[in-house]
Amino acid sequence: MAAPSGKQSVLFICLGNICRSPMAEAIMQHLLAQRGESDKWELDSAATADYHIGKQPDKRTLQTLKKHGITNYKHTVRLLTKKDFNDFDIIFGMDDDNMSDLEEVKPKGECRAKLQMLGEWDPNMERIIVDPYWIGTMEAFETTYEHCLRCLTAFLDAQKS
Repeated sequence: MAAPSGKQSVLFICLGNICRSPMAEAIMQHLLAQRGESDKWELDSAATADYHIGKQPDKRTLQTLKKHGITNYKHTVRLLTKKDFNDFDIIFGMDDDNMSDLEEVKPKGECRAKLQMLGEWDPNMERIIVDPYWIGTMEAFETTYEHCLRCLTAFLDAQKS
C-alpha cells in the first residue's frame, strides 16, 4: 500500500533513535538516490523511548555514515506515535524489544503499517541488528552499518520484482 502521495513509506525505529534507526534511514536514502528512486519513497525514523528527543543522532553514527560517503543526512530524534501506524506502509524494528514496543504502542484495530524486523531481510540471516551504542566501539557502528546495508539492499531489490 502506498502513501496518499503515491509513494511507499517506511519508518525505522529503535530504542533511542540515535544509532540504528537513523543509520538505516540514511542508508536507504543513499541507496534510493543511487538507484534514482528517491521520489518514490518517504522515509523517517523514531524512538520507542524518550531518552534523546530533540537531539541529533549519535556522533559515531554520523561518523560512520560520513565514512561511507553519506554526508547530507539530517535528523532530529522523535518519539514513535500511534499516528505513525497509519502514516507509514512499513515500520521496521531492529530487535525483539523494538517489536514488543511496537505492539504496545500500536493502536487497537486495523493499521496501515506492516510491522517487520529489518533483519528479516538479511541474506546472512542475522535477524537482530545489534545496538552499537552499548558496545561503544567504532567497529560496532561499522558492523551495524554493514548489517543495515545488506538488509536494505535486499529489501529494495525485492521491491523490483
